[in-house]
Amino acid sequence: MAEPYAAGAALRVREVLHGAEWASWDERVVSDDGVLVSVRADGTPMAFPEHPVPHPWGHLDAWRGTTVLKMRREGDWYSVWRFFDADGAFVGWYVNFETPVVRTDDGIEVNDLQLDIVIAPDGGWQWKDVQDLAPSLASGRITQDELLAVLAEADLVAGLLDRDERWWAPWDGWTPQGGMI
Repeated sequence: MAEPYAAGAALRVREVLHGAEWASWDERVVSDDGVLVSVRADGTPMAFPEHPVPHPWGHLDAWRGTTVLKMRREGDWYSVWRFFDADGAFVGWYVNFETPVVRTDDGIEVNDLQLDIVIAPDGGWQWKDVQDLAPSLASGRITQDELLAVLAEADLVAGLLDRDERWWAPWDGWTPQGGMI
């Protein structure tokens, strides 16, 4: 594992598609002790460099409406997000399936792989964007190997949720008001 990032440090998050930066923004490191925990605040500016594939958020200039605490573990094909509304109230969890995190000198690189799980505050969960997997594969947005890895990881995460084995549970009490932004 690379050197941990210091709590409070700026972390540049880059989405990389087909070897080129596709989108980027800054997050603030909350903790990095085996799980990289960062926060993206409401209003965080986002950048979308020229890329042959238009980013679905390319029309936006900033992340708006929510603050998100994100947890990433080395080697996982997903990250776990804890969402808060503009008033700082918890609104739910989200599992974002993505390529395993790659650390750089000033941040991380990932690639969102379309599939997600939405987890309600009461723990009930549902799949999101399943219908986007086949078109993403057909268009070359994701590779067959990425699809197979995501499906295997999705099965693993679904099992964790069904057994209520949430490795991210230690962050259940974190709030933007009490945490660092």
